[in-house]
Amino acid sequence: MEERSRRMWTRYALLLLAGCFVSQLYASSDVKFYESFDEAFDGRWIVSEKEEYNGVWKHAKSEGHDDHGLLVSEKARKYAIVKELDDVVDLKDGTVVLQYEVRLQDGLECGGAYLKYLRPQEAGWIPKEFNNESPYTIMFGPDRCGATNKVHFILKHKNPKSGEYIEHHLNFPPSVPSDKLTHVYTAVLKPDNELLILIDGEEKKKASFLSEDDFEPSLIPAQTIPDPEDKKPEDWDEREKIPDPDAKKPDDWDEDAPMEIEDEEAEKPEGWLDDEPEEIDDPEATKPEDWVDEEDGEWEAPKIDNPKCAEGPGCGEWRRPMKRNPAYKGKWHAPLIDNPNYKGIWKPRDIPNPNYFELDRPNFEPIAAIGIEIWTMQDGILFDNILIASDEKVAESYRKTAWKPKFDVEKEKQKAEEATTSGGLKGFQKMVFDLLYKVADIPLLGEHKSKVLDLLEKAETQPNLTVGVVISIIVIIFTVLLKLTFGGKKQQPARATEEPKRSDGAEASTSNSQGATEEKDEQNEDATAAPRRRTRRDN
Repeated sequence: MEERSRRMWTRYALLLLAGCFVSQLYASSDVKFYESFDEAFDGRWIVSEKEEYNGVWKHAKSEGHDDHGLLVSEKARKYAIVKELDDVVDLKDGTVVLQYEVRLQDGLECGGAYLKYLRPQEAGWIPKEFNNESPYTIMFGPDRCGATNKVHFILKHKNPKSGEYIEHHLNFPPSVPSDKLTHVYTAVLKPDNELLILIDGEEKKKASFLSEDDFEPSLIPAQTIPDPEDKKPEDWDEREKIPDPDAKKPDDWDEDAPMEIEDEEAEKPEGWLDDEPEEIDDPEATKPEDWVDEEDGEWEAPKIDNPKCAEGPGCGEWRRPMKRNPAYKGKWHAPLIDNPNYKGIWKPRDIPNPNYFELDRPNFEPIAAIGIEIWTMQDGILFDNILIASDEKVAESYRKTAWKPKFDVEKEKQKAEEATTSGGLKGFQKMVFDLLYKVADIPLLGEHKSKVLDLLEKAETQPNLTVGVVISIIVIIFTVLLKLTFGGKKQQPARATEEPKRSDGAEASTSNSQGATEEKDEQNEDATAAPRRRTRRDN
């Protein structure tokens, strides 16, 4: 009986081991590429030898961890490094997951921390020549500088009709976390044309490759385009209003009447000090000991406001104040009337787009190499755990085992530092800013997102503006909601109207130039006529 039981448990153990082996074999087949940087990158990753890429890459530990990564070690440099894959990764069939970690150990004020997934290069290309022109199929990752604050996703897609590769940018991408912690960025490309962008495993953006609203420009081009050969007829009148040709200037219209005149009813206030100057020599000023009249000229004390003028209603020569001239009307212009010859704003006729094509699935170029090609003002950027997989669960398991433990340690350390050095108010402000950055990711903000991010960046450097920024963002969201609720029909994009005649602009420019010249000449004459006044030695 015991022997039978022992055999049964042995059989179960063998089945369990076999299952684990098959599971590991299956999991490894889902990993198309993985780089942990546990070992030095020399010989596996090739640093570009192009002259402009003078930044030094280092194999370094992440601050506070034993885990190594690829480090951007110097500020204000361009960096380029590339790794050719042993096997080309096909993006056309099944799910593809692109994932990597990056830690901005010194923050990110201006620079990129994105990856380029390169398509197969032309014959003769060598990794040491990797640069900005090396063609890629996908660019993915954080980029922040000035008003730019986003996690890029750019697809370079070939138009089958024209043969041209076009960059298609994801609309309204998520923003970059503003702290100095390790974050993991994930892009999931699904066979149903869906794209997911995750930050730290949390979904931040969902899009469709074939939606005209999700990519700019749309992968599928417009069916019609304006005819480039179509020209506006010479007699086409786009003026909706014209001056009334029958109108005449009234006889009593004085174009030369000044805008202001002296107020004849004004009277000089009692006690006005006519004989007192508005300024007097500073009685406390003394001639410098090293002042030499023969070299420095006659010394004159600096002027100050006459204190007697402040005691009375005023001093010096009294002049009547100016008032608006009731007879002033300015230049006369004929009133505008509807133009009987108005034909509307001209636009060229539409013709079939010769580069139009239909698409059921993007024609993804395969990935043959992974490159990092960035310009940044910050150092301390650490790349780690770069993964290409065909299963979302595999990417999730890497997040749990490789990223999450580090992140939790860094998060606890950050909380402890904030508690000891920041104080309650700043800790609260940090919480508010974290919440506001999440608000900035709300899709309905649309084109207002950049304005919100700009406000947040200014407020981070000036915490006293936090309340004002919160109010401004609430106003923006309320305005967007009103437009969505009561916006009505979508307006047509504005078209170019007829430019004013060039001679008018030239005349205006000449007039302004002459006026500036005359004013400058008058100033020069005044400066020449004024007596030389010295209050200190010239250097």
